[in-house]
Amino acid sequence: MQKSALVLALVAAGAVPALAAGSEDDFKAAYAAAEAANKEAGSLRNQWTTTAATLAAAKKSAEAGDFDKATASAKEAEALAKASIFQATSEKTRWKELEIR
Repeated sequence: MQKSALVLALVAAGAVPALAAGSEDDFKAAYAAAEAANKEAGSLRNQWTTTAATLAAAKKSAEAGDFDKATASAKEAEALAKASIFQATSEKTRWKELEIR
């Protein structure tokens, strides 16, 4: 599944609020949530490189003063991190379904 399709699916499912723009405070809150989710994914040993790249893009946009774009990128990074968490937890048991008996 492509990254954008995955993010759209998560937003549509209500797993993540819509990618909304906002102020510097909105960005900081969104970035903190994304970092926390990415840290959790790391603890599950399933951090996606696309999440790190999206977090870096968010930080770069914020440094440039474009908080609308930065907030949207941070929320996308959070959605990616949550998807990687879902993948890690679901695959803990799903592999058993593929086992030849």
